Amino acid sequence: MTNVVLVTEELAEAAIDALIEDHHEVRHVDGTDRPALLSALAEADAVIVRSATRIDAEALASAPRLRVVARAGVGLDNVDLLAATARGVLVVNAPTSNIVSAAEQAVALLLAVARHTATASATLKAGAWRRSAFTGVEVHGKTVGVVGLGRIGVLFAQRMAAFGVRLIAYDPYVQPARAAQLGVRLTGLEELLRESDFISVHLPRTPETLGLIGEKELNLVKPTVRIINAARGGLVDERALADALAEGRVAGAGLDVYETEPITDSPLFGFPNVVATPHLGASTFEAQDKAGMAVARSVRLALRGEFVPDAVNVRAGGAVDEDVRPLLPLAERLGRVFTAVAGGIAARVTVEVRGGVVDHDVTVLELATMKGLFTPVVEEPVTYVNAPHLAVERGVEVELATVEDAGEHANLITVRGALPDGRTVAVAGTMATTAKLVEVDGFTLDLALDGVLLFFRYTDRPGVVGRIGTKLGQADVNIAAMQVARLAAGGEALMVLTVDSPVDPDVLTTVASGIGASRAAVVDLRGD
Repeated sequence: MTNVVLVTEELAEAAIDALIEDHHEVRHVDGTDRPALLSALAEADAVIVRSATRIDAEALASAPRLRVVARAGVGLDNVDLLAATARGVLVVNAPTSNIVSAAEQAVALLLAVARHTATASATLKAGAWRRSAFTGVEVHGKTVGVVGLGRIGVLFAQRMAAFGVRLIAYDPYVQPARAAQLGVRLTGLEELLRESDFISVHLPRTPETLGLIGEKELNLVKPTVRIINAARGGLVDERALADALAEGRVAGAGLDVYETEPITDSPLFGFPNVVATPHLGASTFEAQDKAGMAVARSVRLALRGEFVPDAVNVRAGGAVDEDVRPLLPLAERLGRVFTAVAGGIAARVTVEVRGGVVDHDVTVLELATMKGLFTPVVEEPVTYVNAPHLAVERGVEVELATVEDAGEHANLITVRGALPDGRTVAVAGTMATTAKLVEVDGFTLDLALDGVLLFFRYTDRPGVVGRIGTKLGQADVNIAAMQVARLAAGGEALMVLTVDSPVDPDVLTTVASGIGASRAAVVDLRGD
């Protein structure tokens, strides 16, 4: 029987041709017409969407034959990944289709801001020859600060190197040796802000990166700095940037993304030294073609029952044993907790799996842990397939160890790692009826591995619990659960709290300072 591939939005003709050449029947439907979509899904073996089509639990339930959902782009906000996985439906995307286009857009914005290109063009087209009004600056010889050295950040840095600039970067999750290979010197964020003539942001949008460059940071920069954001809206505080531009503390900005989109009215649009574009980072013919061809290739592989490199959910690596499957979210969450508690990426990580589950192939648990390790700190989606590549790129050695005896637990996963500064960190968890955190660096716990978790390391003494509760209460943060562990009275203690809402980094810093904490961390596990 011929496989039916349903295409719900515009797709490159070459991708359509590739599907037809593989003897699939390609059908088209308007993905925004919900009744038509649900009806068409009834006979679909595969569906290819972009951003406007919503593939949720209802849509999946309407598609009894569906084997693969393909998103011709990077994000998967419009696909219910958990529901698809539960139904055994493979989900794929095109994670690298737009990275070149995005990097080039950042370069284009930087050059346009440096040379007043957009304003000069608009003035000339309006009938005025004002050559002397648009004296710009050369890029050559300047210091370019790259905030975030992921794939797009690296491509941006490589392209800027050709202009003869000095490259510095802030990324606490990249090893110095890796940066050195790229000709980039790693710095702290404050040093980057103080030294840079141009700053380009290349980070994912997370609770930790939202507002990363705000009023405080913009008071550190040179008044001649130009700031570029073609990554995610909200990484640069738009109000703070507008104030800095108005006061002459920033010389210009190039923006392709905004905290709220679409947007047609912003104080930033009134500045002649701001170049603003409507989120064009992926809007090139090449990026669209790459996305279409990438998902067409994945669909063809999936419908043949072959390995799919760009698979996002667990079935990417083939069948996972039913005894292993429930441990996947545990492993991934432990990876995220490890990164938060460590405050950086370790040079070496061991994923130790204990219990009868080791009678099965548990390699996927190593992958799930790596997915958790890198998800909070890289801009591209992390999958079970690309996680090992991210580890190699960042110089992180990851190994899997298995032990049959799990002690008092039916199963136990421990993530243990050594950081470049010599510290070691270990977190452990088990899966009972829910995922539980049972150990952090030798401190014994029994806490649900869910929600927003806060971690504080401090010297055990009276009054600490009250001070933390007071500070969080003043910040309107409600505590849902709390556990305190210590190795000895009056020695080092660990407090872990579950709270009902995200915690601003400034609040975390204030609370930690108020109790004299040696370390503090927050990790948001909601929706994992």
